[in-house]
Amino acid sequence: MSYPHSSAAASRLEEIPSTGSTNADLLARAADADEWPHLSVLLTEDQRAGRGRLERSWVAPAGSALAVSVLLRVSDVPLAERGWIPLAAGLAMAEAVSAQLPRAAVGVKWPNDVLVGGRKICGILAEAAGADVVVVGAGVNTAMTAEQLPVPTATSFAVEGASCDRDLLVAGYIARLDGLLAALAEYGSAVASGLRDRVAARCLTVGQEVRVSLPGGGEILGRATGLAEDGRIRVVDATGERAIAAGDIVHLRAL
Repeated sequence: MSYPHSSAAASRLEEIPSTGSTNADLLARAADADEWPHLSVLLTEDQRAGRGRLERSWVAPAGSALAVSVLLRVSDVPLAERGWIPLAAGLAMAEAVSAQLPRAAVGVKWPNDVLVGGRKICGILAEAAGADVVVVGAGVNTAMTAEQLPVPTATSFAVEGASCDRDLLVAGYIARLDGLLAALAEYGSAVASGLRDRVAARCLTVGQEVRVSLPGGGEILGRATGLAEDGRIRVVDATGERAIAAGDIVHLRAL
């Protein structure tokens, strides 16, 4: 299909008939700044070796989901604030999804899974490609049927009874992400730019009882109370409050 709105929002956009991973493809191109400037986009509806957070695989039948990767050149974003980039991507995608599902409850499970009615419609993976370059990949369940959903906690536009306008979805996502990062660069912090408040307002994890499986092993059971200035999730357990930088979070209370 054509992507006229998305092409206008991106500095360069290429649709690939099929690929292993749009993130891997864009990471391989990232060194050529002239050919692949800030806001370059690769996308496909047939990704065969996608990857999610914590090294999980992400596979979907051809035509049932949209994989889109965006190249970000972030030299203007302070190093201490770059942990907000994945969260900004989650917020941007949640707002783009919500624009097409206006009656649905759309939010983000920290750090950047997009949920509709408490079920996952989109996962996001951000990967560094050098000192000042980040590639953000998103996998959105578009036409996936209930039978094709990988887990009971997933959903899709089709399952929600909607036909996804992929062009408007991608265009809205790119424009929102660009605006969020431009403000982050201008103000120099997520707090001053308002990014932290906007992410917190969409973050369904805040206020939840959660189980956090830590990357190095072990887990934390507690209540998510808010976002730290660097984007970490604050969790209060029996030992007190701590800020979690990475982990697999499960919401223990129904949304």
